[in-house]
Amino acid sequence: MFAIVRKELADCFNSVRFFVLFLLVLLASGLGLYAVQQGIHTALQQSQAITENGFVFLAIFTSSFPGLSFLNFAMVITIIVPIIGIAMGFDAINSERTGRTMSRLLSQPVYRDGVINGKFIAGLITITLMIGTAILLVAGYGLRMIGVPPTSEEIIRLFFYFVITIVYGAFWMGLAMLCSVIFRRAAGSLLIPIVLFLIFFAWMFLGSVFVPVDSSATINVQIQQLNLQETLLRISPVYLFQEALYVLLNPVVMGLGVISSAQAAYMVPNPLNLGQSLLSVWPHIVGLISLSVVFFAISYVVFMKQEIRAT
Repeated sequence: MFAIVRKELADCFNSVRFFVLFLLVLLASGLGLYAVQQGIHTALQQSQAITENGFVFLAIFTSSFPGLSFLNFAMVITIIVPIIGIAMGFDAINSERTGRTMSRLLSQPVYRDGVINGKFIAGLITITLMIGTAILLVAGYGLRMIGVPPTSEEIIRLFFYFVITIVYGAFWMGLAMLCSVIFRRAAGSLLIPIVLFLIFFAWMFLGSVFVPVDSSATINVQIQQLNLQETLLRISPVYLFQEALYVLLNPVVMGLGVISSAQAAYMVPNPLNLGQSLLSVWPHIVGLISLSVVFFAISYVVFMKQEIRAT
Protein backbone atom coordinates (compact mmCIF):
# COMPACT_ATOMS: atom_id res chain seq x y z
CA MET A 1 0.00 0.00 0.00
CA PHE A 2 2.81 2.41 0.82
CA ALA A 3 4.25 1.90 -2.65
CA ILE A 4 0.89 3.01 -4.09
CA VAL A 5 0.88 6.04 -1.78
CA ARG A 6 4.36 7.08 -2.93
CA LYS A 7 3.40 6.56 -6.57
CA GLU A 8 0.19 8.58 -6.24
CA LEU A 9 1.93 11.40 -4.39
CA ALA A 10 4.70 11.56 -6.99
CA ASP A 11 2.15 11.61 -9.83
CA CYS A 12 0.07 14.25 -8.05
CA PHE A 13 2.93 16.62 -7.19
CA ASN A 14 4.25 16.46 -10.75
CA SER A 15 0.86 17.05 -12.39
CA VAL A 16 -0.70 20.21 -13.75
CA ARG A 17 -3.76 19.51 -11.61
CA PHE A 18 -1.77 19.97 -8.40
CA PHE A 19 -0.28 23.21 -9.71
CA VAL A 20 -3.72 24.58 -10.56
CA LEU A 21 -5.21 23.50 -7.22
CA PHE A 22 -2.29 25.02 -5.33
CA LEU A 23 -2.78 28.30 -7.18
CA LEU A 24 -6.44 28.12 -6.19
CA VAL A 25 -5.42 27.68 -2.55
CA LEU A 26 -3.07 30.67 -2.78
CA LEU A 27 -5.86 32.73 -4.33
CA ALA A 28 -8.21 31.73 -1.51
CA SER A 29 -5.57 32.70 1.05
CA GLY A 30 -5.03 36.05 -0.65
CA LEU A 31 -8.77 36.70 -0.70
CA GLY A 32 -8.98 35.83 2.97
CA LEU A 33 -6.09 38.19 3.82
CA TYR A 34 -7.72 41.00 1.86
CA ALA A 35 -10.94 40.39 3.79
CA VAL A 36 -8.95 40.58 7.03
CA GLN A 37 -7.46 43.90 5.99
CA GLN A 38 -10.85 45.36 5.10
CA GLY A 39 -13.03 43.99 7.89
CA ILE A 40 -10.81 43.22 10.88
CA HIS A 41 -12.19 46.10 12.97
CA THR A 42 -15.79 44.95 12.52
CA ALA A 43 -14.82 41.34 13.27
CA LEU A 44 -13.08 42.40 16.48
CA GLN A 45 -16.19 44.23 17.60
CA GLN A 46 -18.47 41.28 16.83
CA SER A 47 -16.19 38.84 18.65
CA GLN A 48 -16.02 41.20 21.68
CA ALA A 49 -12.23 41.21 21.40
CA ILE A 50 -12.14 45.01 21.84
CA THR A 51 -13.92 44.61 25.18
CA GLU A 52 -11.25 42.07 26.23
CA ASN A 53 -13.82 39.27 26.41
CA GLY A 54 -13.21 37.82 22.96
CA PHE A 55 -10.42 36.29 20.89
CA VAL A 56 -8.37 38.60 18.68
CA PHE A 57 -6.47 35.96 16.70
CA LEU A 58 -9.56 33.98 15.68
CA ALA A 59 -11.10 37.16 14.28
CA ILE A 60 -8.62 36.83 11.39
CA PHE A 61 -10.53 33.85 10.04
CA THR A 62 -13.98 35.41 10.41
CA SER A 63 -13.24 38.89 9.05
CA SER A 64 -15.48 39.75 6.10
CA PHE A 65 -15.69 42.47 3.51
CA PRO A 66 -17.76 45.44 4.74
CA GLY A 67 -21.33 44.78 3.65
CA LEU A 68 -20.55 41.19 2.58
CA SER A 69 -20.68 39.20 5.81
CA PHE A 70 -20.65 35.85 3.98
CA LEU A 71 -17.38 36.54 2.14
CA ASN A 72 -14.54 35.60 4.47
CA PHE A 73 -11.77 33.04 4.68
CA ALA A 74 -14.00 30.42 6.31
CA MET A 75 -16.59 30.66 3.52
CA VAL A 76 -13.89 30.53 0.84
CA ILE A 77 -12.50 27.36 2.43
CA THR A 78 -16.01 25.90 2.47
CA ILE A 79 -16.11 26.29 -1.31
CA ILE A 80 -12.49 25.45 -2.13
CA VAL A 81 -12.13 22.23 -0.12
CA PRO A 82 -14.90 20.32 -2.00
CA ILE A 83 -13.28 21.34 -5.29
CA ILE A 84 -9.94 19.94 -4.11
CA GLY A 85 -11.53 16.75 -2.77
CA ILE A 86 -13.50 16.12 -5.96
CA ALA A 87 -10.43 16.84 -8.11
CA MET A 88 -8.38 14.32 -6.12
CA GLY A 89 -10.92 11.50 -6.32
CA PHE A 90 -13.08 11.73 -9.44
CA ASP A 91 -10.65 9.76 -11.66
CA ALA A 92 -8.80 7.75 -9.05
CA ILE A 93 -10.03 4.38 -10.36
CA ASN A 94 -11.54 4.92 -13.80
CA SER A 95 -8.37 6.63 -15.04
CA GLU A 96 -6.52 3.35 -14.46
CA ARG A 97 -9.19 1.52 -16.45
CA THR A 98 -9.23 4.06 -19.26
CA GLY A 99 -5.44 3.92 -19.50
CA ARG A 100 -5.57 0.10 -19.29
CA THR A 101 -3.08 0.05 -16.44
CA MET A 102 -5.26 -1.46 -13.69
CA SER A 103 -4.58 -5.08 -14.70
CA ARG A 104 -0.86 -4.35 -15.00
CA LEU A 105 -0.88 -2.70 -11.60
CA LEU A 106 -2.62 -5.65 -9.98
CA SER A 107 -0.27 -8.11 -11.71
CA GLN A 108 2.46 -6.77 -9.44
CA PRO A 109 2.78 -7.99 -5.83
CA VAL A 110 0.12 -5.49 -4.74
CA TYR A 111 -3.12 -6.37 -3.03
CA ARG A 112 -6.30 -5.01 -4.58
CA ASP A 113 -7.35 -3.22 -1.39
CA GLY A 114 -3.93 -1.59 -1.26
CA VAL A 115 -4.73 0.21 -4.51
CA ILE A 116 -7.86 1.99 -3.31
CA ASN A 117 -6.47 2.53 0.20
CA GLY A 118 -3.26 3.99 -1.18
CA LYS A 119 -5.11 6.33 -3.51
CA PHE A 120 -7.35 7.56 -0.70
CA ILE A 121 -4.44 8.11 1.71
CA ALA A 122 -2.42 9.94 -0.95
CA GLY A 123 -5.38 12.21 -1.69
CA LEU A 124 -5.89 12.84 2.01
CA ILE A 125 -2.23 13.82 2.43
CA THR A 126 -2.53 16.23 -0.49
CA ILE A 127 -5.68 17.81 0.95
CA THR A 128 -3.96 18.14 4.34
CA LEU A 129 -0.96 19.92 2.82
CA MET A 130 -3.13 22.36 0.88
CA ILE A 131 -5.42 23.20 3.79
CA GLY A 132 -2.47 23.54 6.15
CA THR A 133 -0.74 25.89 3.71
CA ALA A 134 -3.82 28.10 3.44
CA ILE A 135 -4.35 28.30 7.21
CA LEU A 136 -0.68 28.99 7.93
CA LEU A 137 -0.53 31.74 5.30
CA VAL A 138 -3.59 33.52 6.65
CA ALA A 139 -2.50 33.01 10.26
CA GLY A 140 1.06 34.24 9.61
CA TYR A 141 0.24 37.35 7.63
CA GLY A 142 -2.82 38.07 9.77
CA LEU A 143 -0.71 37.82 12.91
CA ARG A 144 1.71 40.35 11.46
CA MET A 145 -1.25 42.59 10.65
CA ILE A 146 -2.87 42.63 14.11
CA GLY A 147 0.32 42.19 16.14
CA VAL A 148 -1.39 40.13 18.88
CA PRO A 149 -0.10 36.59 19.54
CA PRO A 150 -2.67 33.80 19.86
CA THR A 151 -3.56 32.23 23.17
CA SER A 152 -3.29 28.51 23.78
CA GLU A 153 -7.07 28.08 23.47
CA GLU A 154 -7.08 29.87 20.13
CA ILE A 155 -4.37 27.56 18.81
CA ILE A 156 -6.33 24.49 19.95
CA ARG A 157 -9.52 25.85 18.35
CA LEU A 158 -7.64 26.46 15.12
CA PHE A 159 -6.25 22.92 15.24
CA PHE A 160 -9.76 21.44 15.60
CA TYR A 161 -10.90 23.64 12.72
CA PHE A 162 -8.02 22.23 10.67
CA VAL A 163 -9.02 18.65 11.54
CA ILE A 164 -12.71 19.21 10.73
CA THR A 165 -11.74 20.78 7.40
CA ILE A 166 -9.68 17.69 6.52
CA VAL A 167 -12.66 15.47 7.37
CA TYR A 168 -14.85 17.72 5.22
CA GLY A 169 -12.43 17.30 2.32
CA ALA A 170 -12.27 13.53 2.91
CA PHE A 171 -16.06 13.35 2.57
CA TRP A 172 -16.01 14.94 -0.88
CA MET A 173 -13.04 12.86 -1.98
CA GLY A 174 -14.80 9.69 -0.80
CA LEU A 175 -17.91 10.67 -2.75
CA ALA A 176 -15.82 11.36 -5.86
CA MET A 177 -13.98 8.04 -5.50
CA LEU A 178 -17.31 6.21 -5.24
CA CYS A 179 -18.37 7.79 -8.51
CA SER A 180 -14.97 6.89 -9.99
CA VAL A 181 -15.50 3.24 -9.03
CA ILE A 182 -19.06 3.08 -10.35
CA PHE A 183 -18.71 5.05 -13.60
CA ARG A 184 -16.38 4.07 -16.41
CA ARG A 185 -15.92 7.58 -17.75
CA ALA A 186 -14.31 10.45 -15.86
CA ALA A 187 -16.93 12.92 -17.09
CA GLY A 188 -19.71 11.14 -15.22
CA SER A 189 -17.69 10.72 -12.04
CA LEU A 190 -16.84 14.43 -12.12
CA LEU A 191 -20.28 15.76 -12.94
CA ILE A 192 -22.24 14.02 -10.19
CA PRO A 193 -20.12 15.25 -7.21
CA ILE A 194 -20.14 18.79 -8.60
CA VAL A 195 -23.92 18.75 -8.99
CA LEU A 196 -24.33 17.38 -5.47
CA PHE A 197 -22.05 20.08 -4.08
CA LEU A 198 -24.07 22.80 -5.82
CA ILE A 199 -27.30 21.31 -4.46
CA PHE A 200 -25.96 21.05 -0.91
CA PHE A 201 -24.49 24.56 -1.08
CA ALA A 202 -27.75 26.05 -2.35
CA TRP A 203 -29.62 24.07 0.32
CA MET A 204 -28.05 26.30 2.99
CA PHE A 205 -29.93 29.27 1.57
CA LEU A 206 -33.06 27.60 0.15
CA GLY A 207 -33.76 24.84 2.68
CA SER A 208 -35.77 27.12 4.95
CA VAL A 209 -38.20 27.86 2.10
CA PHE A 210 -39.77 24.41 2.43
CA VAL A 211 -40.81 25.07 6.05
CA PRO A 212 -41.85 28.73 6.31
CA VAL A 213 -42.35 30.30 9.71
CA ASP A 214 -45.85 31.55 10.39
CA SER A 215 -45.46 34.94 12.06
CA SER A 216 -49.07 34.85 13.25
CA ALA A 217 -48.61 31.58 15.14
CA THR A 218 -47.78 31.26 18.81
CA ILE A 219 -44.20 31.35 20.06
CA ASN A 220 -44.11 27.61 20.69
CA VAL A 221 -45.31 26.87 17.16
CA GLN A 222 -42.74 29.25 15.67
CA ILE A 223 -39.98 27.58 17.68
CA GLN A 224 -41.09 24.17 16.40
CA GLN A 225 -41.06 25.46 12.82
CA LEU A 226 -37.59 26.96 13.27
CA ASN A 227 -36.30 23.71 14.78
CA LEU A 228 -37.70 21.82 11.79
CA GLN A 229 -35.91 24.27 9.50
CA GLU A 230 -32.63 23.59 11.31
CA THR A 231 -33.15 19.83 10.98
CA LEU A 232 -33.76 20.13 7.23
CA LEU A 233 -30.75 22.38 6.75
CA ARG A 234 -28.51 19.89 8.54
CA ILE A 235 -29.17 17.37 5.79
CA SER A 236 -26.48 19.25 3.88
CA PRO A 237 -22.88 18.41 4.90
CA VAL A 238 -21.93 21.92 3.80
CA TYR A 239 -24.28 23.35 6.42
CA LEU A 240 -22.93 20.95 9.06
CA PHE A 241 -19.40 22.13 8.33
CA GLN A 242 -20.45 25.79 8.41
CA GLU A 243 -22.14 25.39 11.80
CA ALA A 244 -19.13 23.57 13.24
CA LEU A 245 -16.61 26.18 12.18
CA TYR A 246 -18.97 28.98 13.24
CA VAL A 247 -18.92 27.72 16.83
CA LEU A 248 -15.19 26.95 16.86
CA LEU A 249 -14.07 30.26 15.39
CA ASN A 250 -16.67 32.40 17.19
CA PRO A 251 -16.56 31.48 20.89
CA VAL A 252 -19.10 34.24 21.60
CA VAL A 253 -21.80 32.00 20.08
CA MET A 254 -23.88 30.67 22.97
CA GLY A 255 -25.40 27.71 21.16
CA LEU A 256 -26.91 26.34 18.01
CA GLY A 257 -30.53 26.27 16.99
CA VAL A 258 -33.35 28.39 18.36
CA ILE A 259 -32.84 30.04 21.76
CA SER A 260 -35.88 31.55 23.43
CA SER A 261 -35.75 34.78 25.40
CA ALA A 262 -36.37 32.82 28.61
CA GLN A 263 -33.30 30.67 27.94
CA ALA A 264 -31.19 33.67 26.92
CA ALA A 265 -31.99 35.38 30.21
CA TYR A 266 -30.07 32.69 32.12
CA MET A 267 -27.02 32.75 29.83
CA VAL A 268 -23.84 34.39 31.06
CA PRO A 269 -22.60 36.91 28.42
CA ASN A 270 -19.12 35.40 28.19
CA PRO A 271 -17.44 33.35 25.44
CA LEU A 272 -17.87 29.59 25.65
CA ASN A 273 -14.84 27.64 26.72
CA LEU A 274 -13.29 25.06 24.45
CA GLY A 275 -15.03 22.07 26.04
CA GLN A 276 -18.49 23.58 25.69
CA SER A 277 -17.84 24.57 22.07
CA LEU A 278 -16.69 21.05 21.20
CA LEU A 279 -19.73 19.63 22.97
CA SER A 280 -21.97 21.81 20.78
CA VAL A 281 -20.37 20.72 17.49
CA TRP A 282 -19.62 17.11 18.43
CA PRO A 283 -22.69 15.77 16.54
CA HIS A 284 -21.55 17.71 13.45
CA ILE A 285 -18.04 16.23 13.66
CA VAL A 286 -19.39 12.69 14.12
CA GLY A 287 -21.80 13.22 11.21
CA LEU A 288 -19.06 14.34 8.82
CA ILE A 289 -16.75 11.50 9.88
CA SER A 290 -19.57 8.97 9.47
CA LEU A 291 -20.43 10.22 5.99
CA SER A 292 -16.77 10.05 4.96
CA VAL A 293 -16.40 6.50 6.27
CA VAL A 294 -19.66 5.36 4.65
CA PHE A 295 -18.77 6.65 1.19
CA PHE A 296 -15.26 5.24 1.30
CA ALA A 297 -16.54 1.89 2.63
CA ILE A 298 -19.03 1.63 -0.24
CA SER A 299 -16.24 2.48 -2.71
CA TYR A 300 -14.04 -0.18 -1.11
CA VAL A 301 -16.70 -2.92 -1.27
CA VAL A 302 -17.73 -2.12 -4.85
CA PHE A 303 -14.12 -2.00 -6.04
CA MET A 304 -13.23 -5.29 -4.36
CA LYS A 305 -16.17 -7.05 -6.05
CA GLN A 306 -15.58 -5.67 -9.55
CA GLU A 307 -14.13 -7.84 -12.26
CA ILE A 308 -10.86 -6.61 -13.73
CA ARG A 309 -9.79 -8.19 -16.98
CA ALA A 310 -6.34 -8.11 -18.52
CA THR A 311 -6.15 -6.01 -21.72
